[in-house]
Amino acid sequence: MKPSSSLLFLGLIALLASPVAHAAAKKSDEEKAGAVLFRDKGCTYCHGVGGVGTKKAPSLIGLPKDKTWTPEKITTQILNGGRKMPPFRESVSDDDVTDLIAYLRAKSKPVPPPAVTQGLAPSSSPQ
Repeated sequence: MKPSSSLLFLGLIALLASPVAHAAAKKSDEEKAGAVLFRDKGCTYCHGVGGVGTKKAPSLIGLPKDKTWTPEKITTQILNGGRKMPPFRESVSDDDVTDLIAYLRAKSKPVPPPAVTQGLAPSSSPQ
């Protein structure tokens, strides 16, 4: 391959890969935001850390493989609740639901960063 052809080929690869990389980064950001929401909205209280399930609510670990739980069905469940789950329609935005779905459907669930405790000043180190 000529040097100019190689540069053209590499440029074409970079151009085609860019939207894919952007979409993957966006999905990763949504999954991370969903992990924080899952923790902060109290989902872990019933579904357990990472959605492993507890006596109060079922495991959500199998959602990525369960094709019956479509994004639309998950959205309905989050917004309207059902069985023992309360509705969250008043406490989540459309973007929040999108992020929660990305997290629940992630094959490798991201771990949210530690929760920030409000009102506590950082401790100073002894000198």
